[in-house]
Amino acid sequence: MNRKKLRAALVALVAGFALIQLVPVDRANPPVEGEVPASPEVRAILRRACYDCHSNDTRWPWYGQAAPVSWLLERDVREGRREVNFSTWSGYDEKRRARKWKEIPEQLDQGKMPPWFYTAVHPEARLTAEDLEVLKQWVARSAAAEPPAR
Repeated sequence: MNRKKLRAALVALVAGFALIQLVPVDRANPPVEGEVPASPEVRAILRRACYDCHSNDTRWPWYGQAAPVSWLLERDVREGRREVNFSTWSGYDEKRRARKWKEIPEQLDQGKMPPWFYTAVHPEARLTAEDLEVLKQWVARSAAAEPPAR
């Protein structure tokens, strides 16, 4: 490839990167409507390992300000909040809460949450064996305290 073609390709690449920055990304944190009931110990684990995707209290990182990373983060947060949002927990009906109390330990046991790509960038979010046990006990107590789903 000659220098002119290389330079043109580089200019096109830089221009393309600049243009994709114009695509808007919703980094809103809606108000907290009612958090999931949890002890301070459990809430600390949830904040450290779960809340960035599963609450309305997302910490948007500096590297998420540039596309295409911003698109990926926004999608992950949107999907995470749709799946379970600890900031809107009190608005869930009994059936949905019962389903989530069942799914949370399953996700933890399978090592799906938090996802590997999140803990790679946020090592503090890795769950220890003790964290997992605390969360599983919390889920078991919370599920038992729920009225039966109809």
